[in-house]
Amino acid sequence: MKLKYIFPILFIALLNVSCSSDNDDDDSGITNEVTGLTKIQDLINDTHTIELFNTTGQFKTGYNAISLRVIDNATNSYVEDANLSWIPMMQMPTMEHSSPKSTITKTLGKDTVYDGFIIYQMTNLDGSGWSLTVNYTINGIDYTVTDAITVLQNDNQNSTSFMGSDDSRYIVALVEPNEPKIAINDLKVGLFKMENMMTFPVVEDFTITLDPRMPGMGNHTSPNNTDLTYNSAEQMYNADLALTMTGYWVLNLKLLNTNGEVLKGEDVTEENTQSSLYLELEF
Repeated sequence: MKLKYIFPILFIALLNVSCSSDNDDDDSGITNEVTGLTKIQDLINDTHTIELFNTTGQFKTGYNAISLRVIDNATNSYVEDANLSWIPMMQMPTMEHSSPKSTITKTLGKDTVYDGFIIYQMTNLDGSGWSLTVNYTINGIDYTVTDAITVLQNDNQNSTSFMGSDDSRYIVALVEPNEPKIAINDLKVGLFKMENMMTFPVVEDFTITLDPRMPGMGNHTSPNNTDLTYNSAEQMYNADLALTMTGYWVLNLKLLNTNGEVLKGEDVTEENTQSSLYLELEF
């Protein structure tokens, strides 16, 4: 490269330390940081556009892993250094409430992408009722954006809200497997307590027993399953889930507190074919 081109290039690079252009992603050979994801929608205010992505391009009831990017509307560049948080809200005729959600963190190894999750525990028949507010700070300046979002009903019960025998309301949500297979699957479940309409902290160190059954096949179970135990690093509950054939499965659960007291759910027997606490999957 000739010397007369070196200094202009260095100067341009310095100007783009905190932002990267959408056009750069597409035209300069830089890896597209949302490859494999589909845009759900944009949240737009006067200064920025918040892009929302996941693997399907839709919000559905249950666990939703979400990726975000922030565009500076004036420069059409992606912001690489923002602090973000969010507030999902469900509007009902006589009340409103939020839902379990994670913090939003920068995606490891990426410059423009931020990650988190939201668990939508219900929705209206037409997908309406929910809004999403994103609050964020860039260079010490606070911003906010709010818009309605569509949340569709999942075909299967992949989350459930219930009252425990301790008079506390809990939410259980299926996180993994995303793609079940005939094998020992890694089962991951989130457990949250509803402290009030806005606060849903993670419940730690409980136990969730697991008994998977196939109602359409004589309600048979499978071998080599383990109960769900708390993983403090992930703040989730993990277990082995043995799926021996394709089809519709009911994951019968029992929730036990740290004293071993059953808060919800029952054993599956010949007389009781399904627990009152369960999740579903089909593949």
